[in-house]
Amino acid sequence: MTAQFDVAVIGLGAMGSAAVSFLSARGVKAIGIDAHFPAHALGSSHGDSRLIRLGYFEDPSYVPLLRRAYENWRVLEARLRADILTITGVLQIGKPDSKIVRGTRASCELHHLPYDELDRKAMATCFPAFALDEDEVAVLDPQGGYLRPEAAVMGYLKLAAEDGAVLHFGEKVTAIEPDDAGVTISSDVGRYRARRVIVSTGSWIAELVPQLREHANPIRQVVAWYQPRDGFVTQPHRMPAFLRDEGEDGSYFGFPAIGVDGVKIGRHAHFMEPIDPNQPNPPVNDRDKALLDNFIAKRLPAAAGIRVNAITCRYTMLPSEDFLIDLMPGEPNVVVASPCSGHGFKFTSVVGEILADLAMEGGTRLPISAFSFEAMENFLAPRKMQARAKQ
Repeated sequence: MTAQFDVAVIGLGAMGSAAVSFLSARGVKAIGIDAHFPAHALGSSHGDSRLIRLGYFEDPSYVPLLRRAYENWRVLEARLRADILTITGVLQIGKPDSKIVRGTRASCELHHLPYDELDRKAMATCFPAFALDEDEVAVLDPQGGYLRPEAAVMGYLKLAAEDGAVLHFGEKVTAIEPDDAGVTISSDVGRYRARRVIVSTGSWIAELVPQLREHANPIRQVVAWYQPRDGFVTQPHRMPAFLRDEGEDGSYFGFPAIGVDGVKIGRHAHFMEPIDPNQPNPPVNDRDKALLDNFIAKRLPAAAGIRVNAITCRYTMLPSEDFLIDLMPGEPNVVVASPCSGHGFKFTSVVGEILADLAMEGGTRLPISAFSFEAMENFLAPRKMQARAKQ
């Protein structure tokens, strides 16, 4: 006999775990299914830290969602009686007209968010861990900080189970078959029936959502940890988390010494190297190490001690680097969630709420129109015209 549910959630990483928790808290009969086990290293939801910031340089339209995310993170902490979100401030560093600095300032001014702008001299006094060029500045978002991703995912799964959700791990979904009355989900273990399904499978999303085969690209990401030369100035209350705009060399991110491994850094999207999601993450190589070693020696000399660890993980990038959170075109019983592109974890607590809304109501009051299939197609349209013109 096929098991019956109101909603099935496929993929229990950050977004899926939050979605199944919000659904079960509303009394929905929900099942969550994941091919792996919680906090595995083949997704984007493991490790010790993820940035969160309110003055969002990417686009001011993200800020209302971030406000809600902050509220929901605090609700999660209260339910778990655990720390998930820690405020350290976040520094956005670069030339005054750089994308990160200019965009952060614009978001803060549009949404009336507090911020401070510091020149090289002020940075040397306030945050001596950082080395700035003469023509660089830093914008401090005092409400930024970091999240504990594994604690968040495990916390959402714990609450979902307590609220009655059925959770299956080590079970791979092989097909979804939507029809007018609902969706049939087939796995390597069995079959399930649900009124609606949420597909939030990260780097595997194109396997169940064919429309994304050309657009959702898993890439390799590398991060490294360093035991700092100066353990005093790299503590969280003296060294904010940061983003750094290096112009043509891309952007870097980092965290103070919040764990035993020390200061963590990475380059956003690293070398944009595509990977096969069904293969193990490629190992860290000498080129990776040299990139990060050179950056920390130049930009964070106080932190540039011994590199004690370096790992590979993965991003799943969409062409615009925005999110995709929408009902599948022509299939209103299928909710698609690919809301990362390397900067999505901070939104987990609000995306979970949005996915529950879409699954139960077919819509949400939260602002997600920029994250639709239509918006993605509109972004791609000029590229397609250029490609045709070259033929």
